Amino acid sequence: MTRAYAFALSLALVTTGIGAASQAPPTDVVAGVASFTPIDKNLTLGGLITPDGMAELKRRGFKTVINLRRPSEANANVEAEGEAVRAAGMKYVNVPFSAGDPYDVASPQVEVFIKALDDRANWPVFAHSVRSHRPTGLLVIKRVLEDGYTVDRAYAAPDTQVLADGSAGSKGMKDFVQKYLQAHGK
Repeated sequence: MTRAYAFALSLALVTTGIGAASQAPPTDVVAGVASFTPIDKNLTLGGLITPDGMAELKRRGFKTVINLRRPSEANANVEAEGEAVRAAGMKYVNVPFSAGDPYDVASPQVEVFIKALDDRANWPVFAHSVRSHRPTGLLVIKRVLEDGYTVDRAYAAPDTQVLADGSAGSKGMKDFVQKYLQAHGK
C-alpha cells in the first residue's frame, strides 16, 4: 500500500466515521472536513477541508478559519483556501507552523495562534492542519499556559487523543510541545 493510498484511505475512514476507536476524539462527521472535533462553543479543530467544507463551516456559524499549514507544503494551496474562506463570508488567518521547523522559527507562531484564539471577534473559530496534530498540540500549550491545566490533564482530554495516534506528526508535535512548555517553565 502506497503512503498516498494509505493517507487517502485513512482520510476517508475519518470523514465517514468508520473505524473509530474507543479512545478516538469526539469527532463529528461533517462533509468536506476531516476530523471535525468540537472543543467548546468557540473552538473546533480539524484536518483537511474542502470548498464544500467551507460552506458547511459558514452554515454552522463559524466566523474564522485558522490554517496552520505552510504555503510550501505539498497541496497546501494556502492562498486558494484564503479566497474560499473569504468568499464564504468568514475571516481567514494563516499561521504557517511546523513542529519540524527550527524552534526559533516555530515558537513565535504559538503566540500568534493563541492570540487569534483569544480574540473574541474571531469566535467561533475552526483551526486546522492536515490531520489536526498542529492545532491540537497548540491547544495543549494554551491549556497549560493560560487555562490552568497540568500537562498530564491537557494530554488526557478526549479531544487531544489525535496526538496519541503514533504517527510521525503526533510525535513531532508532542516533542515541540514539551520543548515549548519547558522553555516557559512548565
